[in-house]
Amino acid sequence: MSNLIDIQTQIQKLQKQASEIKSREFDATVREILAKMQAFDISIKDLQGATAKIGKKRGRPASKVIGKSAASGAKRKTAGTPVAAKYRGPNGESWSGRGLTPRWLSTLIAQGQTKESFAI
Repeated sequence: MSNLIDIQTQIQKLQKQASEIKSREFDATVREILAKMQAFDISIKDLQGATAKIGKKRGRPASKVIGKSAASGAKRKTAGTPVAAKYRGPNGESWSGRGLTPRWLSTLIAQGQTKESFAI
């Protein structure tokens, strides 16, 4: 097994290789983008306008939208809102009745008691 110094040396070599590959491919990528922009008659203003529109759809500034997934959308307004407890256990545990049944209540139900007997 390699020691820390060997691993750090490998990391530096790999980072250098990645940097070289990126710089080699950068020019080709820019040429491809420019070719597509010319083919579709897209200007820089078109791109700026498109990113602003995308940002408005997500409710965030356009600069934060690029590179983010759509799955990271806004949270619901009710998320995290506390709800009053509907059930209380013998040791003071409480449960709102939402979500999975807590272990303390599941255990008591398995022992033959009813959920309603713990209603507040």
